[in-house]
Amino acid sequence: MTRLTDLELLLRTADLGSLSAAAKTLDWSPAAASASVKRLEEQWGAQVFVRSTRSLRLSAQGERLLPHVRQAMQSMELARMAASPSTQLRGELQVSMPSDLGRNVLLTHLERFQERHPQLSLRLHLSDSNTDLMRMRMDVAIRYGAPPDSSLLALPLAPQNRRVLVASPAYIKRFGQPQTTDELAEHEALRFMLAGAVPKTWRLGMEGYWHDIPVQGRRSSNDGEVVKRWALAGLGIAYKSQLDVASELNSGQLLRVQVNWLGEPAPLNLLVPGKGQFTTAARALREWLLAQWASPEQKQP
Repeated sequence: MTRLTDLELLLRTADLGSLSAAAKTLDWSPAAASASVKRLEEQWGAQVFVRSTRSLRLSAQGERLLPHVRQAMQSMELARMAASPSTQLRGELQVSMPSDLGRNVLLTHLERFQERHPQLSLRLHLSDSNTDLMRMRMDVAIRYGAPPDSSLLALPLAPQNRRVLVASPAYIKRFGQPQTTDELAEHEALRFMLAGAVPKTWRLGMEGYWHDIPVQGRRSSNDGEVVKRWALAGLGIAYKSQLDVASELNSGQLLRVQVNWLGEPAPLNLLVPGKGQFTTAARALREWLLAQWASPEQKQP
């Protein structure tokens, strides 16, 4: 019979791209992790990972199996939560999150999470800066991209998320779709500032290569929701995380600009100060968010 711990290791290895890193998050030895993968491959009669001296990646069979494994594990977690409603979390959990994603996506998920755990207090800190978890005494932070501090443990929430170019239908009707990068440079760019710096370029993938495209505009903000509001008002083109604008894209309030241009990766992670501080409440929150995005109604992009 397949062990659930083996499936958990498989998912973490696929998300982190490293068997040793996945083993570390589970407090496993490298030998135990290797034995786990070997055990799965023997049970399934398929090679899950392709290994080399420098890298590890999913095989073609692994790519096909992974969605089923992820769905099975998330279904098991939902079943556990439903079967044990009396298992209540207590105490306080301080969570830092991005402004746009926090207000418009995460807040609803967190309210439902707290309904299941009414004895748990949540303190929410909304900010688009890279929070210093140790200095700010945050229990967890939800952030895009790699952690700013190598001592932080990053656990994937939406590893396949990317940035996308978006604009309102009114803006597209008035100014048209940019057909080339030179045309994009002439459009009004709604720019998000990180650490006070206004970006002068947007990085986009075209025909297998990445290009830094010069952009200009009169509006910039360090608040991601402000940038989205400008886009909704038809004031220009924004370069946003797809998670931030999924609802507006689905409703037609925003449109993709040049869908053939590939946006930069923007993986969403749950950051904790260290493995020893990955508390029961933090673990439950991550499992809850993964389960919400796996459901048909809340599927992540």
